[in-house]
Amino acid sequence: MKVIEKIQKAAADGRTVFSFEYFPPKTDDGVDNLLERMDRMVAYGPTFCDITWGAGGSTADATLKIAKSMQNLVCVETMMHLTCTNMPVEKIDHALQTIKSNGIQNVLALRGDPPHGQDKFVQVEGGFSCALNLVKHIKDKYDGYFGITVAGYPEAHPDEIQADGSATPEAYNRDLDYLKRKVDAGADFIITQLFYDTDIFLKFVNDCRQIGITCPIVPGIMPINNYNGFKRMTTFCKTKIPAEIIAALDPIKENDEAVKAYGIQLGTDMCKKILASGIKTLHLYTLNMDKSALEILKVILMANRPKSYITRTAHWNQYPHGRWGDSGNKYAQLTDDMVISDSFYSVYIFLALLLFLCNILDMFIAQCNYLFIFEQFTRPSGRSKKLNDEWVAPLKSAEDIKERFTNFYQGKLTSFPWSESYGLQQKIIDDQLVKINQKGFLTINSQPAVNGEKSDSPTVGWGGPGGYVYQKAYLEFFCTEEKLGQLIKKIKEAFPSLTYMALGKNGKSFTNIPANAVNAVTWGVFPGKEIIQPTVVESASFKFWMKEAFEIWAHLFGKDDSSALKTVLHDTPKLEHSTALDNYYLVSLVDNDYVRGNLFAAFKDI
Repeated sequence: MKVIEKIQKAAADGRTVFSFEYFPPKTDDGVDNLLERMDRMVAYGPTFCDITWGAGGSTADATLKIAKSMQNLVCVETMMHLTCTNMPVEKIDHALQTIKSNGIQNVLALRGDPPHGQDKFVQVEGGFSCALNLVKHIKDKYDGYFGITVAGYPEAHPDEIQADGSATPEAYNRDLDYLKRKVDAGADFIITQLFYDTDIFLKFVNDCRQIGITCPIVPGIMPINNYNGFKRMTTFCKTKIPAEIIAALDPIKENDEAVKAYGIQLGTDMCKKILASGIKTLHLYTLNMDKSALEILKVILMANRPKSYITRTAHWNQYPHGRWGDSGNKYAQLTDDMVISDSFYSVYIFLALLLFLCNILDMFIAQCNYLFIFEQFTRPSGRSKKLNDEWVAPLKSAEDIKERFTNFYQGKLTSFPWSESYGLQQKIIDDQLVKINQKGFLTINSQPAVNGEKSDSPTVGWGGPGGYVYQKAYLEFFCTEEKLGQLIKKIKEAFPSLTYMALGKNGKSFTNIPANAVNAVTWGVFPGKEIIQPTVVESASFKFWMKEAFEIWAHLFGKDDSSALKTVLHDTPKLEHSTALDNYYLVSLVDNDYVRGNLFAAFKDI
């Protein structure tokens, strides 16, 4: 599917969308690790992901391999970069035909940087001199099959930027005119070069609109992960760095964690300002790292909770090489408005049989491809192997489930299905978590109470130095209806500061908070800024996450549909004819007294 169609659909629905960019690693192990990281990040629901093309086609094979895997294994809409550097037309067409045969429909058309060791771009014999010509070629030769994206430069193309770090007004306007020519030639939307001055980007968007560029303009956001990398990238791209960013980074440039925390906060602030302007698309340059990009998304897109592999692959049929093929394919159906005369009846029967046999063959080939894909995803490597080894196993009693959760909080397991990471701050409450998991309150998310800790604290700090952070104690867990009833009784009797939401797989719910209430559970106070509130608990997101959390549970423990297993999961034989999860609830519990509260005391004597 063309990315522009997804962006347009999201705009019509009023949704914010985002995307990730990666580059090809140099080794096969690096590629495998990147695909595993992509799978984790794609769980957050990007509209598409793209993969870069090395200068002069230096990473062509790796780019093509990763692009195919992104589309057909990771199951995310994929965009491949394609450049003109050292690429005669036959090589360009080979790349385009390759991705087309693998169901990839999106290309980011670029002139490309000079090859390594050269200062200027040189047109190769039989190739193109600029992205405009590449756009025209793709548009003309492939009859509209490809969605085409082009690059935009809020500060003007680096070739136009002078030694003083800026482009002349004439050069800037010349670059804008060239961008319009690319769009007029067939580009669907624009992704911008990285920037760190949001006002420059917003001015660029307005300038584009003034000259008649009406397509979506997607801001390219590159989180700062470390100081040296940031300096190299901004020097190479000739990116303007606001004085306040230099002043903030200079005192902490030797502290990688502090720089990363500042980068997350800066990226978050930039995205918030962009979204507030009415632009609802974001493109994150990940540099093949996940933490900073995901931390930014957690703040600005709370509704984009992680989606499991199960949920994503439920829609594999939208990818031509994903599962059983496309049921809407012209070879898979005959339209109702076909009018066939008697004289052609026998021909019609013959053609129908032929189409049927072709469809059977297509399904067989697709099934073989699906089995290959399944093998790739279930091969014993990385995080998936750990989860399978540590969590997916036969159950003999209800104690087996409690034991798995307890073992995790005791450090005996190294993977956790409901979260990609387990931070230092959770370790502060490990002992309490072990105790309540032993009682059958199976926790999948938690945080301790924090009252005014310094923002550079190694355990609970975030947002950069100079501030103070606060948070309410929070738990998210599975439990049976019986245990939930006991906990609610204790809360009503003795713990008025606790608020809860409980949603059952059976459709029942319990809560003591008003409908549509939003509860801030993490916030920070920083010099010269408004109070920052990155984490809230609210019913809409919790309902969305509940479905996903139960799907993960079912994938781990619901393989066997026997009455014996149902009895184990329910801890009572009376419910053996219900589905295995019908007696369980997902519960969100917040202690609103972050100064003197004791959330774990509510579980005593249950």
